[in-house]
Amino acid sequence: MRPIHRAFLVAFILAATSSSLRAQDSEAGIALGRTPAAAALEDLNGGPADLSRLVAGMPALIEFWATWCTRCRALEPRLTAAHGRFGTRVRFIAVAVAVNQTAAAVRRHVAGHPMPYPVLWDAKGSAVRAFEAPSTSYIVVLNKAGKVAYTGVGVEQNFEAALDRVVSAN
Repeated sequence: MRPIHRAFLVAFILAATSSSLRAQDSEAGIALGRTPAAAALEDLNGGPADLSRLVAGMPALIEFWATWCTRCRALEPRLTAAHGRFGTRVRFIAVAVAVNQTAAAVRRHVAGHPMPYPVLWDAKGSAVRAFEAPSTSYIVVLNKAGKVAYTGVGVEQNFEAALDRVVSAN
């Protein structure tokens, strides 16, 4: 592993396991109002998935997620409920980060714990870089125009209020 990748991996894992992270609008990651760069991902079968195209023209919630992330597991019931409430008006996507997990492990996890929305594999960290993801359990809400309307990390974030805002703005 190249030194820069090792340093990124260590920083990402430390941030992901830190209990001091608190969720608030615009606290973490990409700045509010920005349009994220295009991110080429894979579906769980290895096929290409263009995140920009998947969220184009509709508000979106994107969660940066891992099978080993306890905060992600704690968020699952709220995300499932939010998907039930907003799923016809907001596109939900989970981005599985390629840190301490493989695409095969993600496939096995999702087969045993289905999510009501797509899970994409970020093999090369393209989405992590585009959204400046500081850790797992990082959620970004995009408005209809594709601009960042909310970011947050951890279990205590209020992404539901952000979803209300972007849906009512349409």
